[in-house]
Amino acid sequence: MMRIVINEPIEALVPHEGRMRLLDRALEGDTDSLVAEVTVREDSLFFSDGAVGGWVGIEYMAQAVAAWAGWHARRRGGTPRVGFLLGTRRYECSRPVFKLGETLRVEVHRQFSADNGLGQFDCTLRIGTEQVATAALTVYEPQPGQDLGRGNTDG
Repeated sequence: MMRIVINEPIEALVPHEGRMRLLDRALEGDTDSLVAEVTVREDSLFFSDGAVGGWVGIEYMAQAVAAWAGWHARRRGGTPRVGFLLGTRRYECSRPVFKLGETLRVEVHRQFSADNGLGQFDCTLRIGTEQVATAALTVYEPQPGQDLGRGNTDG
């Protein structure tokens, strides 16, 4: 499948604001995939003692999935919506931390998505050519107009 260069700012694709938006840019994508990038900076939300913890990689992956969904929503004339990371079958990371100045390439690939908003993505983090983390993320994107603010009031 031919990848398309994404010429939109990450702010237009990911519905997070301020320091909660961790990715720097979306680079390219196609029907099922997206590649994004993030550089570890001192002003990063989870920065401490010269690095961010390796566990933050799963959030980088989740935000790349959000960027994929937002990019496709915008291509259809819609707007990005908040989704949910439901969980992961696995998260394997070969590093305890990502150091100040390191640039991570975040690659996500849709394995499936259903009409009810559930989906699964295989994800990879790379620093240069080194694969440093992988995961399979299960995500949920609520349908337009779905009210998520109320619990069951049926007793």
